[in-house]
Amino acid sequence: MRRPMRRSSALALSAALAFGVVAPAQAATTGPSPALDRAALRAAIVPRPGDGAAGVVAEVHKSGETWRGAVGDVVTGRPVSPRAHFRIGSISKPMEAVILLQLSAEGRVDLDESIQRHLPGLLPEDRFKEPVSVRQLLDHTSGLPQDLEGAPAGTPDEEIERRLDYVTFDEVIRETLRPEGRPGPGPHFSPGTRQEYNSFGYRIAGKLIEEITGHSYQYEVTTRILKPLKMRDTRAAVPNRSTPVPRPYLPGYQARSGGGLVDVNVQGGLPASMTSTTADLDRFISGLFDGRLLRPAQTAELFSLPKGADGKPLPYADGSQCNTGPGRGTACFSVGLMSTPLPDGSLLWGKTGSDPGYRSGVFASRDLGLRAVYAVGTAGPVDGVPAAAQRLALAAFGS
Repeated sequence: MRRPMRRSSALALSAALAFGVVAPAQAATTGPSPALDRAALRAAIVPRPGDGAAGVVAEVHKSGETWRGAVGDVVTGRPVSPRAHFRIGSISKPMEAVILLQLSAEGRVDLDESIQRHLPGLLPEDRFKEPVSVRQLLDHTSGLPQDLEGAPAGTPDEEIERRLDYVTFDEVIRETLRPEGRPGPGPHFSPGTRQEYNSFGYRIAGKLIEEITGHSYQYEVTTRILKPLKMRDTRAAVPNRSTPVPRPYLPGYQARSGGGLVDVNVQGGLPASMTSTTADLDRFISGLFDGRLLRPAQTAELFSLPKGADGKPLPYADGSQCNTGPGRGTACFSVGLMSTPLPDGSLLWGKTGSDPGYRSGVFASRDLGLRAVYAVGTAGPVDGVPAAAQRLALAAFGS
């Protein structure tokens, strides 16, 4: 069984911002942009030693102006199209959150009701004695364990082979909570007392969507989000199959134990695994923020950080992985999104994602005047936010 990647807020936060583009050979850009420093943006995507990138696509919107760039493929020498598709990883989490917020508005789920009530027997009662609410799954305050916590790590070669496996929500939940051959994990902290980035909570959220609606996650995300926003280049995973990233695609590679690179565009993944383009992800965040997907009360959830009984933002679990500056160490994730501070003190909201061979992100200001989308295809290991993502963020929004 494929091990779903453990994503942490360290991936989402490195410097002050998490955007980017990276890499090789010729870079193609389009459109005059007086509101944007085009030279700085071009420089941000120039390949540098140690970037670990095979190719990049990105677009930036600022004050009504648009810049787009594409670079790659450093491994084969082939050009990368600005329209290239890529795997979006955890950028699907806001889409899961949107579906549950819509179901909440329809009266079909109560975000403050417990998972134990909605999905009785899912959490082993001997280890999980406190109620965990749906909202706590979505804002990362559940205290639940991480995906497959306690399982031995695979070798690079094993990870490359396992990428082809398709894993259902039920399989991840079972293998995490009731693993064979080792004790099952317990909670990390009491629900609602801290924040800790947690993908496992979204596996349960995905199962909840399927239980409430009677439909697959793929059907619900297509019907509720992709079709209404005309995201024609975004596709959900095909159940029980491994599929390639549609052409034209951004190349992504993983390194074998012996050092050779393997093109990993063909993958299985999870029901919430998806491929998209920078243009489609810009459509998503625009439609999310401007009210096309959610009613005002539900939209407000996207921009509200969890607080304790004292009215103060909850602490982040390890005291360091959320925010920089005065808010360092406190919650930075809302229901589905994360907040990222700009140098002037304003906030961008969005999400990063990671799949084998791919790192991506989409962020915007609340008024949509600033927006950025990037995807980096890797050419080996990349720890944290890709270096080019940080360079592009500084070039786009650093002043």
